[in-house]
Amino acid sequence: MTATLATSAALLLTACGSGGGDDSTSDKIDGADTGKSKSASPSPSASADGIDRPKIKLPGDMKNVFEDRETGDAVKDAILADNERSVSSVDQAMAYGDLKKSGMGFYYTDTALTGVYKYAKNAIDKDTSWTGTVRYFDRSVTVFDKTSAAVTYCVDESQSNLKNRKTDKAQKTETSADSYVYYNTGVKKNKSGVWQIWSLDEDRGSQKCQP
Repeated sequence: MTATLATSAALLLTACGSGGGDDSTSDKIDGADTGKSKSASPSPSASADGIDRPKIKLPGDMKNVFEDRETGDAVKDAILADNERSVSSVDQAMAYGDLKKSGMGFYYTDTALTGVYKYAKNAIDKDTSWTGTVRYFDRSVTVFDKTSAAVTYCVDESQSNLKNRKTDKAQKTETSADSYVYYNTGVKKNKSGVWQIWSLDEDRGSQKCQP
């Protein structure tokens, strides 16, 4: 875990580390998905694929920009769409200080769910959130079979700053090599058709993502 709190969901995800875990992890965390749509947090809405998903809406001062959304392959596009939702669900938890309605349990599983839950809770306990814009680029999907894949991407956090959630005051975060991060995530499709993150690996300051 880094010494300072995250400026984005991308940095929050470092808490997970890589590797898998037992599916029993999910039922110990509020809002965790068990393969049924009723596991979603309140106010779900049916998407184009017919899945009832948790509502995710970020405050106006918190913006995620996702590039490379369309690959021309329906499966890869669905995986990238769920990748966006997973990232934003962690941001939503931080922004509003609410773990149960964040949607994290819908888009994460195994050790990844445990990691984001604990890290988001730590940020909430310290009234820490972020403001600004975070860019996700060079996103790529490798499909292994019908239910497993890997997603890699770069993150640019240079236009975001830490913020105290109670006072709404921003803390200037200086841009450095560590503002650029490379992620390698493992995803798997659950019974509801959601591509959940189960593992991830971070390379902060990666040369792959430097401008």
